[in-house]
Amino acid sequence: MWCYRGGSISAEPRINDRIRVPEVRLVGPSGEQVGIVPLAKALELAQEYDLDLVEVAANARPPVCKLMDYGKFKYESAMKAREARKNQAHTVIKEMKLRPKIDPHDYDTKKGHVVRFLKQGDKVKITIMFRGREQSRPELGFRLLQRLASDVEDLGFIESNPKQDGRNMIMVLGPHKKKTEAMAEAREAQAARKAERQGQSADESGRDAVAEPVAEDAVAEAPAEA
Repeated sequence: MWCYRGGSISAEPRINDRIRVPEVRLVGPSGEQVGIVPLAKALELAQEYDLDLVEVAANARPPVCKLMDYGKFKYESAMKAREARKNQAHTVIKEMKLRPKIDPHDYDTKKGHVVRFLKQGDKVKITIMFRGREQSRPELGFRLLQRLASDVEDLGFIESNPKQDGRNMIMVLGPHKKKTEAMAEAREAQAARKAERQGQSADESGRDAVAEPVAEDAVAEAPAEA
């Protein structure tokens, strides 16, 4: 009875002498179809082109192999995966808490945070907290949530309508822009600010530059009186 003892299964494709089949369907370095050739011939061509013979479809009959620079291929694949992870959008839900009878200044401050979150492509959970007798006036919280949604409608929309949850009333706002778009715009804005700062530094350096004084190597003597 065969038993697996925990050894790792490599996800790496077989290359060169690790390929153990009598013949392969060969693909050239530029993607051209060479056809079915003996393994020895494929390895010979790999040496001739100074490339690797890489098994790209092991389950095909015969297996498909391609001539490539495997080291370069692995490096480029790693760079693409890294860039994909960099641009990957993670869904984030921010939370903002308000009181039904919030002060106008506090409201503007809280709204500013909501605007920033939506611009970043994040969802925002708005929570209205009721205390004491305020619980008997849920319409105050509802009107406040509607007002906030209206104030930021250019940036977000109501993803989850206001609903009562115990002593709180909750609404979720979703951004119009996707997270990836917001991230891309933020990087572009950062690059533009950096370029602007560098330009300003260059201008200031040019204005501060002072011409070197010309040395007076000789002083004209006044003519002697007769």
